[in-house]
Amino acid sequence: MWILQNLLFTLCIALRYVTSAVGVIHVTGYVGNEVNVSCSYGKGYESYEKYLCKNDCGNSDVLIKTSESRKNKYAIHDDRTARIFTTTISDLHSVDAGKYWCGVSRIGKDIYTEVELKLMPDSCCDNMTKLEKYEGYSESISCPYEIQYQNNLKYICRGNQPSTCRQQALITSHSRKHGRFRLDDDKVSGKFTVTINNLVKTDSGSYLCGVQRNSDLDVFSAVELEVKEAVHYAAYAVVPVVLLICVLVFIYKYKCYNVRATEAVMSRNTPKAEDVIDADEGGIYGNQEFVVTFKQQSALNHLDDPGGDEPDYENFTTEEFYCNENYHKANRR
Repeated sequence: MWILQNLLFTLCIALRYVTSAVGVIHVTGYVGNEVNVSCSYGKGYESYEKYLCKNDCGNSDVLIKTSESRKNKYAIHDDRTARIFTTTISDLHSVDAGKYWCGVSRIGKDIYTEVELKLMPDSCCDNMTKLEKYEGYSESISCPYEIQYQNNLKYICRGNQPSTCRQQALITSHSRKHGRFRLDDDKVSGKFTVTINNLVKTDSGSYLCGVQRNSDLDVFSAVELEVKEAVHYAAYAVVPVVLLICVLVFIYKYKCYNVRATEAVMSRNTPKAEDVIDADEGGIYGNQEFVVTFKQQSALNHLDDPGGDEPDYENFTTEEFYCNENYHKANRR
């Protein structure tokens, strides 16, 4: 009899430290943000006081009670219809991670549910896909996901902060099309694609592809998009053609200059028929052919002798000399 009494006493003591809730609630949050810890309770406890505590849940370990509503960085709300009370922890720091307890006060031992809080840095991601495109074109961003999330909400946002991404989404799988953005979800291959039309420079930057998870943090993949200034290929194609034409025109004018310069000098230095005295008439030139040939050669020599008496044709301007028929006609007269 004495042994049975001791056994019952020991069992009662042990039951005082057993929680009635089954399992552990896992909660994950981002450093610098806030997180909600939601705990359910059984029917009949709607009017009982609830609280959140740490460690051994002594009086000094209680963080907030439903009778307080708000305390320091904690806020609590009891939804008696759904029989769920939720505690919000704001301004999260790394020291806030760890084990918590959701408690329901009652006569005797309170009811506890264990909570494990995990904190993550509010940035993403270790791996990033880099894309490049020119202004005015379209770019498609491919976002893979696990097949188990094929019916979950998909979205994309700018920046690299997961905590605010869904609230600041540019487009979601519920809307499919918004402005220049279009989202197509291929559930068979486990990939959704976001197309951005008519790209502009300001579209450059970081993007996050997100998939909503109801019981944990959303899943993300990162993309870095660079939009380059548009290249006007037509203008670049015209430039070599223009340069070629300019070169050809220069070569033509240069040849024209040499030919016309030679003709001009020869014209001015070739004697007229009446100036040549025939040898039979007792003139000093015994051979007309010699005279003409000599003066032609002399005229040509002046082209290489800018210091001579004849004009320096090399220093003539384009307007004065290049293929100027009026100039040559004047000289011939």
